[in-house]
Amino acid sequence: MTPNTSYKKVFIGIAVLLLICFITNISLGSVFIPWLDTLSSLVGASVEKESWRHIIVDYRLPKAITAIIVGSGLGVSGLLMQTLFRNPLAGPFVLGISSGATLGVATLILGSTFAGAAVSGLLVTKWGLVIAASLGSVIVLFAVMLVSIKVRDTMAILIIGLMFGSITSAIVSILSYFAPADQLQQYIFWGFGSLGNLSWYDVLIFFCIAFSGMLLAITSIKPLNTLLLGENYARSLGLNIKMSRFLIIIATGLLAGSITAFAGPIAFIGLAVPHLTRQLFHTSDHKTLIPAVILIGSIIMLVCDSIAQLPTSDYTLPINAITSLIGAPVVIWLLVRKRKMLF
Repeated sequence: MTPNTSYKKVFIGIAVLLLICFITNISLGSVFIPWLDTLSSLVGASVEKESWRHIIVDYRLPKAITAIIVGSGLGVSGLLMQTLFRNPLAGPFVLGISSGATLGVATLILGSTFAGAAVSGLLVTKWGLVIAASLGSVIVLFAVMLVSIKVRDTMAILIIGLMFGSITSAIVSILSYFAPADQLQQYIFWGFGSLGNLSWYDVLIFFCIAFSGMLLAITSIKPLNTLLLGENYARSLGLNIKMSRFLIIIATGLLAGSITAFAGPIAFIGLAVPHLTRQLFHTSDHKTLIPAVILIGSIIMLVCDSIAQLPTSDYTLPINAITSLIGAPVVIWLLVRKRKMLF
């Protein structure tokens, strides 16, 4: 059996598992909806209770699609960063993009203390938070891109990204110190992350931004494979290192920035999924890894969301806590199981 044939079978199996997780995720919640009625709602057929159709179409389906976008986007952006920096601990937020989004949201929520309650009520809305997070991400991404043009050493970009994160964390700490309890609580709740509360219009905009980042990642498959050989060897093969690095950073910024803006900071998915995919496929070819990471990241995010919903309960756990509880042990297990990472 050739590797391509075995990969096809694995991809088919993962695709079927994704479909099962997708339908299961839509079925579960405070109100359990049978599989057949869930499928009927998805295809437009009649269901036992019309209220079930409303729950599925207006709430659970957008949330499940959001989970797929978040899981696939974080997985791909994490893979890009691990390849670019040749560092198994690099994640989608290593450039400080998430820190920039966090600073934008913290400035909007916590900084409104100095602006007054009236201004706070006008600005701190769902789209206000999305715009603030997006602006914060764009500013940090723009700064990192300027550095990537000036600096030849890729590792220096990694360190500078970490320093951006430290600076933004310091500013957020200062804002938190002066913020009243209610605004601090609102900021903390945003940090928990959320896949719900997005309308179909929100999901459409989110999808368009993330899809553009995904297209850039797919067009960078050949440069990514070349970078695995080392920058010096890649340069000798005629690869434009600066341009390739620039495109990879933009793709990561679009994916990680939009996800943080619409869903909040989601931890460990971008770090764990690429390692899990390499273990499953035993390859470093991004032509195989990128579609595999898209599927596996979507599955893990749907599973995490299903757990967070606490089926048949009115309570919903923070999605960020669930991804950390699942992602951290996976990374530890992978590191223990295989000391030498596959690159």
